[in-house]
Amino acid sequence: MAKKKDTRTRNWTFFVYPESAPSNWREILDSYHVPWIESPLHDKDVNSDGEIKKAHWHVLLMFSSKKSYTQILEITGQLNSPNPQKCTNIKGMVRYFAHMDNPEKFQYEKSGIIGHAGADPLTYLSVTSGERYQLIREMIDYVRENEIDELQDLIDYAIENRYEDWFPLLCDNSTFIMNNYIKSVRHRVKNNKRI
Repeated sequence: MAKKKDTRTRNWTFFVYPESAPSNWREILDSYHVPWIESPLHDKDVNSDGEIKKAHWHVLLMFSSKKSYTQILEITGQLNSPNPQKCTNIKGMVRYFAHMDNPEKFQYEKSGIIGHAGADPLTYLSVTSGERYQLIREMIDYVRENEIDELQDLIDYAIENRYEDWFPLLCDNSTFIMNNYIKSVRHRVKNNKRI
């Protein structure tokens, strides 16, 4: 006899519509004590014909053990949310919450992605290697164009103007290259003044 395929999974995603969800839908999800992530309200998405889609939130539930479709329906039914789907890639889904990898779609603020019950969206919003190199290039261009000669000036600018992309890079792994680049600029300016 053939073994029955296990169709359960740990991660599920679904829509919540403001017009049909109970006002306490977040509290309902919180009561399960399961990490979950909420997208910003998607109220600017458009269909292929240009018509604005019905406003909705994307929700991602992340269980510690596998759950069946029926078990998830018990939860989504309380929210009047249709058709939960398996999530096969958490990072891709969370990035989709802001359309990070879909430039043709409206770009929602990453800061609007909210983690609940211990879920940390920042874990999944880290930039790719290609994006990191592009952002470093932007910082170098900014240093050149604005004659930055102190790392503090770059960090201050990042805090005020590029908090979501440059600032985390400077905090996590790009300070070394940027500090050395700025020192090199400063050194070159100093040497040119001697001539």
